[in-house]
Amino acid sequence: MKRIKLFIIAIIFLGSNTFAQITVTDADLIGVGDIIYQGWDTTGIPSVINVGNAGANQTWDFSSLQASDWDTTEFISPAGTPYANMYPNANLCFKDDFEYYYLNKSTSGVELVGVDNLPVNMLFLPLPLTYGLTYLDGPNTIMDSSMENMFIPDSLAPFISLSPLLDKIDSLNIRITLTNNFNVDAWGDVTIPIGTYASLRINAEETTATSWSAYCSNSGGLGGGWYAVPQQLLPGETETVNHYQWWTNDASVKFIVADLEVDSAGNVIAASFLTIPQTSAVTELPEDAITIFPIPTIYQLNIEANFTDLATYKMYNMHGDLILENTFTKNTKVDLNNIAKGTYLLNVSNEKGSITKKIIVE
Repeated sequence: MKRIKLFIIAIIFLGSNTFAQITVTDADLIGVGDIIYQGWDTTGIPSVINVGNAGANQTWDFSSLQASDWDTTEFISPAGTPYANMYPNANLCFKDDFEYYYLNKSTSGVELVGVDNLPVNMLFLPLPLTYGLTYLDGPNTIMDSSMENMFIPDSLAPFISLSPLLDKIDSLNIRITLTNNFNVDAWGDVTIPIGTYASLRINAEETTATSWSAYCSNSGGLGGGWYAVPQQLLPGETETVNHYQWWTNDASVKFIVADLEVDSAGNVIAASFLTIPQTSAVTELPEDAITIFPIPTIYQLNIEANFTDLATYKMYNMHGDLILENTFTKNTKVDLNNIAKGTYLLNVSNEKGSITKKIIVE
């Protein structure tokens, strides 16, 4: 009799662990009026933080993450926003550093359809999320733009076109494609500083590919066409960003529980996680206190303040290391020639408060 009882208990226990994985649908995610608070650990991610293993019934402990910077995102209706007419299928919108992001949330996924007046075709999240789901989205063209040739001498037209008759390069075209590969490879409980949540883990791999082409023609009017530019003249680039994200159907969350970005060796290089509204002795300056441009940038960053107090800027990488620091009054130019490509945090402060913005160096 005792054996039968133990057997029944074991079956019940095994069954509860086998079938405890969750499903995340559009009804579990953000909607108009929701405000999401995210913390960023930029002070140096603890060595115990890692993405763990794939598979069922996993546990992940990220309780040692510490928020040194915060993001507050309020989701609003696109109606009445500056570019709403461009995106009739958008049903969600949020503003980040003066830019409006337009989303379409449906039963099949959450898609970013535009940023300001730039249409974008990018799947942010496939739905419904279930353990074992794999989904490939792309490649999708996110930029296809032509410009007058000012970089390559006409003498190279025969080399590009492989035709001695074409002796002029009229225009250049840059094309950028984006491919997203989603793999729901694990489920279990993830613990962050504010609690523990039953979650699905997604390995989200984002690959951006850049290529160049040139329009070569004949100065005598014999016609021409578009040809791929060899790598040695204008190198194309392929860049892959790898994230592990934890999503839950807990009604109190509605967004990413935790997000870890890893490098090619699997080391965690950036971390964000769900948090709660923060109070601080340092007053946050209003969004329009400073203007920073261009973003993304390459060689130089311009900072313009709408105040005349002495200010300090500090630029950090995503590990929390201080990269640049200086003081300025009213406006300044930041030289980025020796800064590696990537995402950074720029903090500007004066006696009245501070503000932090994300910077992308390409």
